[in-house]
Amino acid sequence: MNRESVVFAISGTMFGLLVGWILGTQQAAGPAAVAAPAGQQSAQLPATPAAPPPLDVQRAAALERQANDESANAAVRVDLGNLYFDAERYDLAISWYEAALKLNPKDVNASTDLAVAYYSSNQIDRALAQFDVSLKIDPSHTKTLLNQGIVRAFGKQDLEGATQSWERLIAMAPNSPEATRAKEASAAIQTAHPATPGAPGAPGGTGRGGASN
Repeated sequence: MNRESVVFAISGTMFGLLVGWILGTQQAAGPAAVAAPAGQQSAQLPATPAAPPPLDVQRAAALERQANDESANAAVRVDLGNLYFDAERYDLAISWYEAALKLNPKDVNASTDLAVAYYSSNQIDRALAQFDVSLKIDPSHTKTLLNQGIVRAFGKQDLEGATQSWERLIAMAPNSPEATRAKEASAAIQTAHPATPGAPGAPGGTGRGGASN
């Protein structure tokens, strides 16, 4: 599977839902409303979510044989995590990402992929704790910061915390694709909830979140 990281592939979809959810709270109840959990904003979600791609059973079996034969091979375990994640078999994805990290605990992409798998299986606190692990490995990892903000917003309805994650990302890598998404998300939060601390234009905010590249 030719990609840098599971998280980058899914963060675009989550980001689109996030902006719709933030703006939906503004349209539904005005700027002073308290954000509701994402599941309560059903009008913002697709009516019929796309089915996950079917699991490539033959490839999974081949990779598992390789993993069994190569007990020190972290990469094949990441590949298995990716494969099961794509098929929305999050329990198995988590197991393989965890196995990969036991062999290579400094793999920041695998760590963040594990965090997203936790989030996708509704383990919000474990996801946020794993993002912290990723940021200890690489404090400037853009995909981690973007998705930490997404999980703070979606999983905890913590718009201030989400904005802090995105502001940190924007400060570290202002021209990255992830920073572009973070700027748009921060601006959406400010539009829906102008009093959110740290949001562009809010008291104490840096103003970077609304800037364009």
